[in-house]
Amino acid sequence: MQKVTRLFDFPYYQLKNFPLEKALVTKYDGKWIATSTEEYIKKANAISRGLLRLGVKPNDKIAIISLTNRTEWNIMDIGVLQLGAQTVPIYPTISEEDYEYILNHSEAKYCFVSCDEVLAKVNAIKPNLKHLTKIYSFNSVENCDNWQTILDMGEDESNQPEVEKLKEMVTPDQLATLIYTSGTTGRPKGVMLSHDNIVSNVVASKLRVPFDQGASALSFLPVCHIFERMILYLYQYCSIQIHFAEGLDKISDNLKEVKPNVMTVVPRLLEKVYDAIIAKGSDLTGIKKKLFFWAVSIGLKFEPYGANGWWYEKRLGIARKLIFSKWKDGLGGNLTTMVSGSAALQTRLARVFGAAGIPVMEGYGLTETSPVIAVNQEEGKGWKIGTVGKIIDKVEVKIADDGEILCKGPNVMLGYYKDPEKTKEVLKDGYFHTGDIGEIDSEGFLKITDRKKEMFKTSGGKYVAPQILENRFKQSRFIEELMVVGEGEKMPAALIQPDFKFLGDWATQKGISFTSNEDLISNPKVLERYQEEVDLANEQFARWEKVKQFRLTPDTWSIDAGHLTPTMKLKRKIVKEKYIDLYNDIYGH
Repeated sequence: MQKVTRLFDFPYYQLKNFPLEKALVTKYDGKWIATSTEEYIKKANAISRGLLRLGVKPNDKIAIISLTNRTEWNIMDIGVLQLGAQTVPIYPTISEEDYEYILNHSEAKYCFVSCDEVLAKVNAIKPNLKHLTKIYSFNSVENCDNWQTILDMGEDESNQPEVEKLKEMVTPDQLATLIYTSGTTGRPKGVMLSHDNIVSNVVASKLRVPFDQGASALSFLPVCHIFERMILYLYQYCSIQIHFAEGLDKISDNLKEVKPNVMTVVPRLLEKVYDAIIAKGSDLTGIKKKLFFWAVSIGLKFEPYGANGWWYEKRLGIARKLIFSKWKDGLGGNLTTMVSGSAALQTRLARVFGAAGIPVMEGYGLTETSPVIAVNQEEGKGWKIGTVGKIIDKVEVKIADDGEILCKGPNVMLGYYKDPEKTKEVLKDGYFHTGDIGEIDSEGFLKITDRKKEMFKTSGGKYVAPQILENRFKQSRFIEELMVVGEGEKMPAALIQPDFKFLGDWATQKGISFTSNEDLISNPKVLERYQEEVDLANEQFARWEKVKQFRLTPDTWSIDAGHLTPTMKLKRKIVKEKYIDLYNDIYGH
């Protein structure tokens, strides 16, 4: 096979060009179990044959809901796609109500779940599911058929010619998957992505992120999200061994076990890693502590390609040897690249990890663009901190008069499923309207400045871009989450969720006694300390942008509680509703 044109071509391409003994690796009962390229294809074909015997036909929808990334997910994906059917990946953490909406709206015939936790959520709404025939589980779960049943049904190879015939009938422009966007407002929208949408994105991204065949990757971002899913196809295309992390809580252990060369990240994870490293540095004493923070200060001034001159590079070399090498060891020791997406990356994180020799290549895209529109690359001077890189091949970007980023190319979705009206709103004259505001600099680097929908005007008629403010404020170790408010009001203000662990430790050190979060956030000394943080963050903003008042919230903002989408974006409307009393208190309503 010379060329990949459909998603299920990737494993076959790998088999022909650089087959792996460890193509997909998942941990079961404390042991890493590898699946070879050959076995991956063998099992995917067994799934295809089994599904055919279940009566699955082209254009049928098969839902997959998994709490963690795993080998089975990928085998199911290829097995379904080969038949000309479509996969519907669903976020495991969304509400039962959203499960019900997506399963009904997509008309999913079968649903594959990872474990009893997800099964319980699907079972709770099962009576309301109009099209669902049956549920299967990857784990052994009571009162649920195991996915092995399908593999067993596919053991008899007599209908393989039928599978081959269906594979041949699948064309690149056909629908491959429905991805329901987590949506910060309203019902999830089903983004229709074709084989070519995603394949073209993989092929263009390969030129930007050069991987060595046989290298290893750690995958933990949700594969139901197009960013990680496209990356998994990219790993397969490049013959990278994919290890699936056990979950966010085990990421540190998994990094040390797998020692990956590459992984994808979201800014939130990097913030947490950085904060944990700084906390360890703060516990040092004497010369060690001085050295540690000297290295950090060097790191925060980092520019790629030796732009700071020989004297800076000399000091950076010393900092890398004495301090940053230990950071690298803590992340497994072999990590050479991290690819970041989903939200804006703080420049201080890009600098400090770049200085540590673990460069973060920030990219930009949306579910509707499969996802990559632009991405940084280390080679050929294609990396510029504070930007999302240059536009990828065959994709065209233009900036509208109001600053909105418009995108055209083979990566742009077919449309929203069963929703021609919403499709028309965003697809005009072949251009997808991203809803993001940005600019392209003289060197061709794209910079995102804000979300069009999230910018607001104060009553004084001044525009405020909340994301830029929020990113700066979240650099404080006292702040876990923060939302800037003030649309139509006289001034910007902020609702702040403290980092309760850090705040608690600080309060104890200061001799402040407290019995609860409520107790802690109402303490005058605590409020005074937060005022200092707010004043410091405000320094770099214009007078009308400065956060004039803030209120601390007593609880932790989370996906489960509805504050955040599964990709950790703020649900602004809901956060405001939850803290409407605090909001009214700020503005005297």
